[in-house]
Amino acid sequence: MRKPRNLSPEERALWDHVTRAATPIDDAPAPIIDDAVPTAKAPNPVRSNPRIPAFKLGSKVDHRRDNDLLPALAASLRASPVQMDAKAHGKMKRGKMKPEARIDLHGMTVAEAHPALRSFILSEHAAGSRLVLVITGKGRAKDYDAPMPVRHGILRHNVPQWLRLPPLNHLVLQITPANIRHGGDGAYYVYLRRTR
Repeated sequence: MRKPRNLSPEERALWDHVTRAATPIDDAPAPIIDDAVPTAKAPNPVRSNPRIPAFKLGSKVDHRRDNDLLPALAASLRASPVQMDAKAHGKMKRGKMKPEARIDLHGMTVAEAHPALRSFILSEHAAGSRLVLVITGKGRAKDYDAPMPVRHGILRHNVPQWLRLPPLNHLVLQITPANIRHGGDGAYYVYLRRTR
């Protein structure tokens, strides 16, 4: 341990002059410095670090519940308001209406599928078609454990979004998951507006 350094008489006189001229910030008395007695440091309290239990990503998740922040795509489409004739919508959902045209995007990449869908919808609308079927496929389950939930079927999730964006949003009246006889969760009915 180092020995405390004592002030020289000149340093002591200077220190006394400074302390007399200084104004305390608050009403608390100025500390008295005694250079003859070294101040002992208080010992650091010993902290006992509790042992942190092992952590595995996702271990606290209740897997019996649906922890997805967004509702399932099919559920949100079914909950969307009906824009078309209610009777025709009911027939379409039951698979009683036959699509006038169909496009199969199954197996395409996103870069291939988006322009193909846009071209298909534009040409079918121009031809006067009302009900078309867009087949996306259900998507494959990924063969790795992702740290966050991963939705399967990128085309299945992108197609409704693409149909709600310009230039297609003005042509599309209703998007509904297809009936099982027309592909079920791997396809959509797209009901187009009338040509003017």
